[in-house]
Amino acid sequence: MTAPGVRAGAPARDTDDDLDVEEALALVREPREPREPARDAVSAAAAQDDPRQGPPAHGAPSAHRHRATPWPQAREIAARAARTGARRAPLSVPLADALGLALAAPLDALTDLPSFDTSAMDGWAVAGPGPWDVRDEGVLAGHGQPEPLTDGEAVRIATGARVPADTTAVLRSEHGRTDAQGRLHATRDTVHGQDIRPRGQECRSGDQLLPVGTLVTPAVLGLAAAAGYDTVTAVPRPRAEVLILGDELLTEGLPSEGLIRDALGPMLPPWLRALGAEVTAVRRLGDDARALRKAITSSTADLIVTTGGTASGPVDHVHPTLERLGAELLVDGVMVRPGHPMLLARVKENQHLVGLPGNPLAAVSGLLTLAEPLLRTLAAHPAPEPYALPLTETVPGHPYDTRLIPVVLRGDAAIPLHYNGPAMLRSIAAADALAVVPPGGAQQGAETELLDLPWAAAGIGVCFT
Repeated sequence: MTAPGVRAGAPARDTDDDLDVEEALALVREPREPREPARDAVSAAAAQDDPRQGPPAHGAPSAHRHRATPWPQAREIAARAARTGARRAPLSVPLADALGLALAAPLDALTDLPSFDTSAMDGWAVAGPGPWDVRDEGVLAGHGQPEPLTDGEAVRIATGARVPADTTAVLRSEHGRTDAQGRLHATRDTVHGQDIRPRGQECRSGDQLLPVGTLVTPAVLGLAAAAGYDTVTAVPRPRAEVLILGDELLTEGLPSEGLIRDALGPMLPPWLRALGAEVTAVRRLGDDARALRKAITSSTADLIVTTGGTASGPVDHVHPTLERLGAELLVDGVMVRPGHPMLLARVKENQHLVGLPGNPLAAVSGLLTLAEPLLRTLAAHPAPEPYALPLTETVPGHPYDTRLIPVVLRGDAAIPLHYNGPAMLRSIAAADALAVVPPGGAQQGAETELLDLPWAAAGIGVCFT
């Protein structure tokens, strides 16, 4: 018999594959002392109205937990926070550097498209009814205006070449034959204007091709080039800086003597780039409060991302540093597992800090909960359309908190992955998305909201960098 939430044939795993110690204790302990719904609602509202609320006094973790923001609300706060600063000035960006940006000005045609009558096929440009006498020299793309045709005359023409004046139609190569006298005959009826792309067929000069806010894709780059653009006016990429905290982290080799490999240093910068950011620096600071304060105060990035140090341990310096700097704490903990100690602060008018937990999967949770909506709004990207798929298995939930569970998508269903503890990356490395499991869990077959990973739909080779 297969236990609930375990796939047949899946390897046995410890309970902490799914829940860390704190989560497991919460499942046992918290039902005896249920939260008061009214108090939770008031606390959430107070967190919005007074973003300067600091962390609870040391030794009062339950109070901190009561002030945690519900997961959907935390994402809304992060998106809204990006709208509060001064407007970011648009930039004129060369086409080669514009992929993934949002247009800050309409893309208006600078010329007719096509700008002259062109042949849509290889064949002959013909004038009047056939048969036709064929000129010796053909017409190729990229050449000047050819001599006009007279009735009964034809000329060889290549796709994209300018059509001679007075041309009736283009006869495709496979629809014509020449007789012994070298005269051209049509093997099927020829319609006036056939296989000619007339000037202005796609647009006229001045027509709006794309509105403000359009995401610059490879196809948009092609259209802009065809319409005569060398640059586009776009919203600049948000700049992000990553601060790696922790004395226990190694940058190479095997873990040993209480030290572990830094997984977030290699993972976060490309992930932030996939979310549309320009990563300006990655700094390794260790557990050093002075270095952290100096790094924050000297940063010019739009978003500072820290890893670890967001709890209340002896070397967790993020909260005290932000308090000393007078930062506004917009989100101080989120009702989500993994990743509940994450935070969002406004350091200054146009600069925010997202504090991620140090556990890798918890950090991913924080990245998609707080950093993604903030970066998306800064970059003027539209919010993704929400969608849901049924789960192939029952997923246990936390009594009060949302859970984010890595899943793979197969057909019209989401398959939960099982190595999903806060410190694990095995499942997220294989995942296509995160399932948003509501408090209390989700039954097999339940339609569950999904968060796509940025490379799942498009392929990692086209992540915007």
